[in-house]
Amino acid sequence: MSYKAEYIWIDGTEPTALLRSKTKIVADGEQPPVWGFDGSSTNQAEGHSSDRVLRPVFVCPDPIRGGDNRLVLCEVEEIDGNPHPSNTRALAREVAERYAEQESWFGIEQEYTFFKGSRPLGFPEGGFPAPQGPYYCGVGADVIFGREIVELHMDRCLAAGLKLSGINAEVMPGQWEFQIGPATTLEVADHLWVARWLLYRTAEEFGVEATLDAKPARGDWNGAGAHTNFSTKAMRENYDAIIVACESLGENDKPLEHVTQYGAGIESRLTGHHETAPWNKYSYGVSNRGASVRIPWQVEVDRKGYIEDRRPNANVDPYVVTRLLVDTCCAALEKAGLV
Repeated sequence: MSYKAEYIWIDGTEPTALLRSKTKIVADGEQPPVWGFDGSSTNQAEGHSSDRVLRPVFVCPDPIRGGDNRLVLCEVEEIDGNPHPSNTRALAREVAERYAEQESWFGIEQEYTFFKGSRPLGFPEGGFPAPQGPYYCGVGADVIFGREIVELHMDRCLAAGLKLSGINAEVMPGQWEFQIGPATTLEVADHLWVARWLLYRTAEEFGVEATLDAKPARGDWNGAGAHTNFSTKAMRENYDAIIVACESLGENDKPLEHVTQYGAGIESRLTGHHETAPWNKYSYGVSNRGASVRIPWQVEVDRKGYIEDRRPNANVDPYVVTRLLVDTCCAALEKAGLV
């Protein structure tokens, strides 16, 4: 007897990596082994030396095939066992281990947009729908498009054991969001990548494309982000640590270092309008969705909690955003003696 293992990995496409996957038949009782693939077809190798390695790092039930079948998220390695340059998880792992004693937690709000052909789902052919307003968390066939895909995706994420904590319709027709977390640094990113794969795979069954484009519709429409909620043990206990974290993200060249790695097309979304701060101006504030980083009002009331980095694009690599936040904030908290 055997089961099907769907190996999933992140390729080397720039500026936004793509997900790839293929199936291996594995004997019952055996764990998914290290496998290989043709890196010359995924922007991860040259044709004259194309073998690359898939090393399983996260395995969960496959909610599409069911039974004992599994989804297998992998890191990409060179044939000598070293991380491939496109392997951002390896870099995140190093930082997570360095600051492990600070117990970082994350929650990522993944926005995305359904497209049917060349236009967002719900956009009439050759025109535009009514302005944004009734679509956010809306109800009814006149304002909601794609709910059947969203519900099936949610059920599949839960069946896979992913830490999905909610869903909602967003401010533009055909635009939705799901949330992953709370989870640790690598865990939240692993679960988000698998949830993205399940989103694409589920939408595929309906002949619909799910895109993470940062500005899927030009004009007076919100873009699509991946707001990242972050805390450490000290932040969950001490408001001074909240302020230190916020201040650290605005020091020296940190704003530019972060925002330039927060996803492709960031200037098109972070304009200072549509609930964003300008991409080139850092700010933070309580209950301010026009700031780069928001301190939720309840956090100020409780004098402890978390912060929300509102800058990451929908197409951000979660291994990158979690690494940057841990590296910047945990170093500052350590320096301030707040650990």
